[in-house]
Amino acid sequence: MGLRMVDVGPGEPALAADVAPLMATLRPGLDAAAFAAFAAEAHRQGLVFTAAYDPDGRCLAVAGHRVLATSRGRLMFVDDLVTAPWARSTGVGGRLLAELRERAVRAGCVRIELDSGVANQAAHRFYHARRMAVTAFHFALELPAERSPQQPELPAH
Repeated sequence: MGLRMVDVGPGEPALAADVAPLMATLRPGLDAAAFAAFAAEAHRQGLVFTAAYDPDGRCLAVAGHRVLATSRGRLMFVDDLVTAPWARSTGVGGRLLAELRERAVRAGCVRIELDSGVANQAAHRFYHARRMAVTAFHFALELPAERSPQQPELPAH
């Protein structure tokens, strides 16, 4: 399958038409307005959306990722990776992850990291099959919903 990998940024029609609907399958709390607010803020923080398109122009998968300098070395952090439900188990997600790996190497990263929800067994199988290891626990502390007036409201994930 000839896939075309395309970076999609704020203001591009494909962000709302292609990226947002796929992200909504993974993050149902992100309606169109919340996704647009999230995408704009996250882009300013370095987030890049890379979309995988088939030869017919259909968006089959999307990954949101960024390069971070950390005390553990430079890494690519994958915020989200989602394949359209009808395109799963066709190799698209693996090809997208391979593209991210190539980009991470070119960016001088020492590894790719991501979080996967503890209940998402299918994703765990996918990542394990691609030789990714569980190397840490990710802890979270929910905070009260108090925000400063200039901070936009984004949905909790």
